[in-house]
Amino acid sequence: MTNTHKGLLAVHSSVVIFGLTALFSKLVTLTALEISMLRSIFAAIVIAVLMLWNRQSLQLSAKKDYAIAGLLGILLATHWVTYFHAMQVATIAVGVIALYTFPIITVFLEPLFHGNRPRLKDIISAIFMLIGVYLLTPDFSVNNQTTQGILWGILSALLFSLRNIIQGHYFTNYSARHSLFYQTLVTFIVLMPFSYTVIPEVTDYQWLQLVVLGIFFTALPHTLFAFSLINLKAKTASLVACIQVVYATFFAILILNEWPELTTIAGGIIIISTAMYESYTTARS
Repeated sequence: MTNTHKGLLAVHSSVVIFGLTALFSKLVTLTALEISMLRSIFAAIVIAVLMLWNRQSLQLSAKKDYAIAGLLGILLATHWVTYFHAMQVATIAVGVIALYTFPIITVFLEPLFHGNRPRLKDIISAIFMLIGVYLLTPDFSVNNQTTQGILWGILSALLFSLRNIIQGHYFTNYSARHSLFYQTLVTFIVLMPFSYTVIPEVTDYQWLQLVVLGIFFTALPHTLFAFSLINLKAKTASLVACIQVVYATFFAILILNEWPELTTIAGGIIIISTAMYESYTTARS
């Protein structure tokens, strides 16, 4: 098997797992904040064990890097909470589709770090994204659960974009595994004061779900995706990642019997197509 084949196998495997991860927002009967807090500690432990097993240091090179890691962890924590909450108040499909507005959000935020302006093609992409969001939204009222899910999903996309941009600009000296260890650890520390009271109430079955979520649906897919980037071009990995929406929607239908509306499918096609276009052109440039 060539390195390219290994990379493709890794990225497709990670995207399938990410698609299944979305289901835990409905399968685990805890709040989004509680799920995010408890999954993060299991992920951090597993990543730390893997790093120590491979004789990698857990320390960072400079003191300022700990502050950056803390900021990245806060962004990851709020991204996870808002993402899972979006799917809990609406549907899996709506939450995942709303998240994939992040490539368009990124092209508007990233120029701020360079002092540039968005290009015409990015503005056109944003218009298409708004059309897709319009089709997703059944009623422009915050009392509508689907609308709430879209708004939470877009907020999650904004936080995800900020995290990716800051990591790409200030934390590139560290491996994805090293970065994720600190981010999951900070996630646990940040969220624990708001949800620690639930720990005595978690059942054995919920603990099992959270262990599986933290190890096999957090640490594993992130490691696989990081491995794929070693053997594939970034644009290839980004384009494959967009298929997560299809996997998540399919698994929601299969396991939860959660069928998306036709307008959700139409809006999703527009948003994901725009995301794929932006991912491809950004990586190419």
